[in-house]
Amino acid sequence: MDKPLTGETDQTTSQTTDNTNRSNVTDTRGKSAHRIALLRAYMREHNLDGLLIRTTSNIMWLSAFDDVFDDEQAHCVLLTQDGAVLHTDSRYYDACVAAAQKGEAPLSVSMERAAHGRVAINVLKKQHVSDDAFVLGIEDTMTLREYQPLRNYAAFELPRLTLHETSNVVLNVRGVKDASEIARLQAAQDITDAGFSHIISWMKPGMTEREVQIELEDYMIRHGASGLSFRSIVAAGANAATAHAVPGDTKLEAGQCVVMDFGASAYGYCSDMTRCVFLGEPSAKIKDAYTVLRRANETVEARLHVGMTGKEAHEMAEQILAEGGYKGRMGHSLGHGVGIDIHEEPVLAPRNEQPLVEGNVVTVEPGIYIPGEFGMRLEDCGVLTHESYKVFGKSTHEMVII
Repeated sequence: MDKPLTGETDQTTSQTTDNTNRSNVTDTRGKSAHRIALLRAYMREHNLDGLLIRTTSNIMWLSAFDDVFDDEQAHCVLLTQDGAVLHTDSRYYDACVAAAQKGEAPLSVSMERAAHGRVAINVLKKQHVSDDAFVLGIEDTMTLREYQPLRNYAAFELPRLTLHETSNVVLNVRGVKDASEIARLQAAQDITDAGFSHIISWMKPGMTEREVQIELEDYMIRHGASGLSFRSIVAAGANAATAHAVPGDTKLEAGQCVVMDFGASAYGYCSDMTRCVFLGEPSAKIKDAYTVLRRANETVEARLHVGMTGKEAHEMAEQILAEGGYKGRMGHSLGHGVGIDIHEEPVLAPRNEQPLVEGNVVTVEPGIYIPGEFGMRLEDCGVLTHESYKVFGKSTHEMVII
């Protein structure tokens, strides 16, 4: 291993949100039309005449609207081969109309004061769906409270309509990122890299996990993040043996490995990165574990390619960890997709036997967890190109010793 760092990274962030190609990041013209076309092609291939979309992040992707939606699941899109209707309410209507015009989105916007299912049936009746058999796909995330009225409306008013449960239809199409999405993911990562550079120059023994968390998150917000990808993890010593530890009052002490898992959100897209920071010279056991962990991360990243399955990538990491003496010490999947949501498709996990494709954005995050002693994880996020796996981040893999 090369010479450890001492409180600062060996690279500075080479790209920031200020010099990111802003036209590629912010220009939404034609994005919605292209995504609707992709989804319609998927629908034809899978014999769906229509699709009712309720998940807000799916609607954000399909519409390509910026600065319109929040965390409320207050919207619905009915997509058919003949049209696309976004149903929302008065709180969002004007913003949706303006965003549709700006992005030249082929979406009509409705704020009819009725339930989403009621509006969908009304639209389908106007499209004369009652004349022919019609298969309407519904997301399996729909609640029973919404599904039951929709089923009743359809049974009485459109008896030839069939409701067909679907799983991850939009997510699977979203799994291949376009150039504008890659630019937004890079912008989010630039802020995350800057946050890491700041926090390792700021943190020191005696601080609590919570104090470090607050400083890290505040820095990212003050330096360009529109929000956080998720609540940051800062876990010191034995606490880090819990992969998703919650930062608390535990104080940072000499000899500890501190795991930090964090990410910024920018332009509606997330970043995700995990790094370990060592407080003083680490023990031989911790050094050995980190060497094996780094080997697992970098080997997978070097070999990850289009056509490899998520299962194969996961098993490669598990094998390297086992060969290094840490068999069964990871416990979680190797990685996951990242985009509008922090967890998307595809996954690098034993359950994913589908080949990865160009444009997939995934994390690679092997971990080693020794209960009662320490935990560590090394995570990057990147995109699969036709040549290789390209990591967005610039932050070092070297041991950072404070």
